[in-house]
Amino acid sequence: MDPCPFVRVIVESLSLSLPVAAKHAGTGIHPTTTPCFCKITLKNISNTQTSLLPLSSTPSSNDSPPDSTTSIPGFHLDSSVLRRFSGKPTTLQVSVYTGRMGQSCGMNSGKLLGRVRVNIDLNKTEFRPCTYQNGWMKLGKEPQKPSARIHLVVRAEPDPRFVFQFGGEPECSPVVFQIQGNIRQPVFSCKFSADRNSRFRSLQVDPSTRGYMSSYASEKERPVRERKGWMIMIYDLSGSPVAAASMITPFVPSQGSDRVSRSNPGAWLILRPNGFCVSSWKPWGRLEAWRERGPVDGLGYKFELVSDAAPNSRVPIAESTMSVKKGGQFVIDTSIIGDSSSKSVPFIRGFVMGATVEGEGKISKPLVQVGVQHVTCMADAALFVALSAAVDLSMDACRLFTHKLRKEFSLDQQDYLS
Repeated sequence: MDPCPFVRVIVESLSLSLPVAAKHAGTGIHPTTTPCFCKITLKNISNTQTSLLPLSSTPSSNDSPPDSTTSIPGFHLDSSVLRRFSGKPTTLQVSVYTGRMGQSCGMNSGKLLGRVRVNIDLNKTEFRPCTYQNGWMKLGKEPQKPSARIHLVVRAEPDPRFVFQFGGEPECSPVVFQIQGNIRQPVFSCKFSADRNSRFRSLQVDPSTRGYMSSYASEKERPVRERKGWMIMIYDLSGSPVAAASMITPFVPSQGSDRVSRSNPGAWLILRPNGFCVSSWKPWGRLEAWRERGPVDGLGYKFELVSDAAPNSRVPIAESTMSVKKGGQFVIDTSIIGDSSSKSVPFIRGFVMGATVEGEGKISKPLVQVGVQHVTCMADAALFVALSAAVDLSMDACRLFTHKLRKEFSLDQQDYLS
């Protein structure tokens, strides 16, 4: 199982230093109360990234590192982009603005303070890391005048990934292919079920984790309107089950509403076989999902990792919102959670996985990328495939209850569209 080449261009240690003369500019507003931000682009890449810039009190006239920094997720370049850049250096541009991020009356609300450019040569970066900039850069063009300076580190590093794609929508029990360039090879098969009368009837759960699961699968009386019992099993090519996603908490509309609220989300357990016994399972992660209110209709989610040492404890890994209409990306990338000394994610580091999610009502064939450092065997990859299926199915589970679901989701003939 060979990975696909990926390169990640990382922009970190971002900080801004303003000249002393600017410290009481205008009407006496000190720069520490004036927001500054930057827009970062990589030439010939459509993705523009924006970030607030912390102001550093460290003098930029020397090589001292700033006392306050931030970073951006970076640019993820696949093999097709690397081929396009082969032998052709490109440019990373950082534009710094004062003012608030966003737009006002259709116009950018920030005032341009200056730009810096860093030349990048991606040749052979899929095999070795490379640093292009590390330190302060002047924003102004006039050498005799004091000007703002920006501190940044720009580097690229190999980031190979395994790439998988569902051959159809997860609820249609498709085959899952591994993609390597133009080659598509089947590696898993899926079996989706929507048994309304059972969640774990087909799964024998490890007794040591049964308390953990029952705490979220209580058999309290539920409203009539609910979506429950969904499960998707992942099998390897020999037909052995290697991962599963099981809906442990039903998706129920909040009182007086037809939507799943954040205060009462539905939940999935991502399960793996307990050792070599495929008839016994243990939780690996837990996914919650709900329908967000606000100006943009969104699918909210939170994913937590379950510790082997303490099954009843969970570590938050990913939490965000994606558009219900447009869909988006479900991403686990711990490098943007905090700095390298952070203790919040003790199990993993760097890019973990990304999965595409189509908008509501659109045909979805999730594309899943998994960092090679997180896969030691096919069963590891299957867990991420099961998780991506659960995220995709949550888009349907969180659909407004005034809308009907397709027949694959229910055994009740009155609750689907033919």
